[in-house]
Amino acid sequence: MSRAFVNEDNAAAQADQPVERQVSTQPNYVTPEGLAQLQAKVGELQQRHGEQSAKGEQADKQRLADLERDLRYFNQRLQSAQVVPAPSSTQKVQIGSRVTFADEHDTERTVQLVGEDQADAPAGLINWGSPLGRALLGAQLGDEVLWQRPAGDQTIEIIRIETA
Repeated sequence: MSRAFVNEDNAAAQADQPVERQVSTQPNYVTPEGLAQLQAKVGELQQRHGEQSAKGEQADKQRLADLERDLRYFNQRLQSAQVVPAPSSTQKVQIGSRVTFADEHDTERTVQLVGEDQADAPAGLINWGSPLGRALLGAQLGDEVLWQRPAGDQTIEIIRIETA
């Protein structure tokens, strides 16, 4: 390609811009706790952006761009949030339910189904749209469901449902 067709100023400017965070296409169902976390995150980012902006010429432009990108993402997540009512059943798994299940080796595990932004697998908070979340959502106490995992499908049995 001829150098005559390359705008070096635009290429340099784009290199400084952070890559936009991808927004999920699944509905943004959140628990009341998840909504509070989103609101707190937006507040924290607004405060940090204000502090960075107040530095004027001394502001770290890359940090400012990163904060603006994150603010766009979390504001969009907050605007699209659909708060689900607290789970009301101990017989059927809903978003917000705490579920204990056992695998074919009788190993028990307890997780809570939450929204995408609240998910934290090591803490037992599982996105309702994940493979495990989809397997559990709507299942009833005593059901055996198929958890379709990349490591291989696994049948699990729902042994307890709590309203968290």
